[in-house]
Amino acid sequence: MNAPVAPSADLYRALDAWIDAHFDEEVRFLQELVRVPTDTPPGNNAPHAERTAELLAGFGLGAEKHPVPPEAVHAYGLRSITNLIVRRRYAEGGPLVALNAHGDVVPPGEGWTHDPYGGEVVDGKLYGRAAAVSKSDFATYTFALRALESLGAPLKGGVELLFTYDEEFGGELGPGWLLQHGLTQPDYLLAAGFSYQVVTAHNGCLQMEVTVHGVMAHAAIPDTGVDALQGAVRILNALYAQNERYKAVRSQVPGITHPYLNVGRIEGGTNTNVVPGKVVFKLDRRMIPEEHPAEVEADLRRVIAEAAAGVPGLTVEIKRLLLAESWKPDARNAPLVQALQRHGQAVFGEPIPTSGTPLYTDVRLFGARGIPAAIYGAGPRTVRESHAKRADEHLVLEDLRRATKVVARTLLDLLKG
Repeated sequence: MNAPVAPSADLYRALDAWIDAHFDEEVRFLQELVRVPTDTPPGNNAPHAERTAELLAGFGLGAEKHPVPPEAVHAYGLRSITNLIVRRRYAEGGPLVALNAHGDVVPPGEGWTHDPYGGEVVDGKLYGRAAAVSKSDFATYTFALRALESLGAPLKGGVELLFTYDEEFGGELGPGWLLQHGLTQPDYLLAAGFSYQVVTAHNGCLQMEVTVHGVMAHAAIPDTGVDALQGAVRILNALYAQNERYKAVRSQVPGITHPYLNVGRIEGGTNTNVVPGKVVFKLDRRMIPEEHPAEVEADLRRVIAEAAAGVPGLTVEIKRLLLAESWKPDARNAPLVQALQRHGQAVFGEPIPTSGTPLYTDVRLFGARGIPAAIYGAGPRTVRESHAKRADEHLVLEDLRRATKVVARTLLDLLKG
């Protein structure tokens, strides 16, 4: 069998030229997406999907609308979800490549100096909630696909744009729902990311709610009660001691260091003159790819139970809130990853490394079904630089332009007939 022939340099130049010529249109598309709020919670995301489908139709890209049943959405604590799929099929014999970005995002919060829903462009940066994570890649992927098809070159395989709305709550009603219902089964998956690295693995996450029950009593006669707060402190000290031990457990995946634990919320007690009868805290345990989730959860439950046993009369309830498994490195994604790196270096003028990330993403849902994947899109070198989940989230527009070229060139490599 003859080795595949790489596309000519003229085709790459034609892709780049089309993207440059249509870049103002791409920016306007992103502005329109930012202007429709998708704050999650409350998670009323169907209006954004409707607007996105309308804009895509203006490009000649018909989007299938897949509303998740309201009872499932409401049980999840959200209001509405409609996931979108744009399907493009070419000649037989090539792979099906899916491109997935999520539209849901955390609420803006305080401290903004730009309208979080304005899509304002200042000094080459577009400001707004989800401008970087990840409505930007609605634009990256849409315009990469349009550039690819503008060539009129023979293509084999197909492309699917998957625009989903459940990343903030775990993805089960976004990509998970599409996969569960057999609505997508690509050969490769590219998911929203940043421009200066290709992510090929990520941490898992276990979130738990721990309720510590004591017995309320008057603060003047505390011996008649069981102090739930003192019990919770004992448990927390045991957990934080365990957190120190995690530093010795090292991952072999570049970009991922060691497991860690965070207690992000604590509430309890009724008044200053009452011995607390109940304390509730929520913890987040990040799992490196080498760990087994069942073992991690069992160990946490053991640490909590042993600490609680030291306080007579104390009882503890433990509820799992989330289990997002890690996404492990997969050598089968090499054609996708290598194309992204090759064109990333050509377009950005610097090496584009591969790495893992301590975050967890929807990509794990594709990985669990054996679909080779990578994370790459428009954005800076770090999450912090983008102000994602903080005030004044923004995207450097030149990163959007160049990332669109990288993705378009990569699609051409994978689908060139």
